[in-house]
Amino acid sequence: MLQLLLKNKKKLFWSLFLVLLLVLIRAFEETLFYDPFLNYYKSEYSHLPFPQFNIFKLFFSLGMRFYLNSVISLLLLYVIFKDTKIIKFSILVYMILGSVLMISFIFVLTFFGEEHKMTLFYIRRFIIQPIFILLFIPGFYYQKQIKK
Repeated sequence: MLQLLLKNKKKLFWSLFLVLLLVLIRAFEETLFYDPFLNYYKSEYSHLPFPQFNIFKLFFSLGMRFYLNSVISLLLLYVIFKDTKIIKFSILVYMILGSVLMISFIFVLTFFGEEHKMTLFYIRRFIIQPIFILLFIPGFYYQKQIKK
C-alpha cells in the first residue's frame, strides 16, 4: 500500500490540490461571488420573502461559480484517469447540465418565485456545489474496472 502511494504521489498531490481549490471556493464564496441567497437560505427562509437581487449579476456569478467548479472537476478527472475520452464526455455533460440548470434557475426564479423556494434551493445547490464530480469519479472508476 505504501509503495503504491509513493508510486502515485504526484497524482495524489494534484488530486489533493484540486480538492483544496474546490474547498477554497466554498470557504470564500461570500467574498468571491454575488449571491444574496447564501444568507437567505442560512436563515429561517420559509417565512421570509426573497432578498433583493440583481438578476444579471446573480446569473453571471452563478455561471462563473459553476464554470470554476467544472474546470477544477475536469482537471481532477484528468489527474485521476488520464483519459481524454472521459474528459470530452464530461465536458459535454457539464455543458448540458450547466445550461439546463441555469435556465431552470432563472425560469423558476422569474415565473414561479416564492411559492417554489425549495425547488429554487435545490437547483441553486446543483449549480454552486461540485456535486457531479461525486458521481463521475465512482462511475468512471466502475466503468474502467468492468473494461478490465
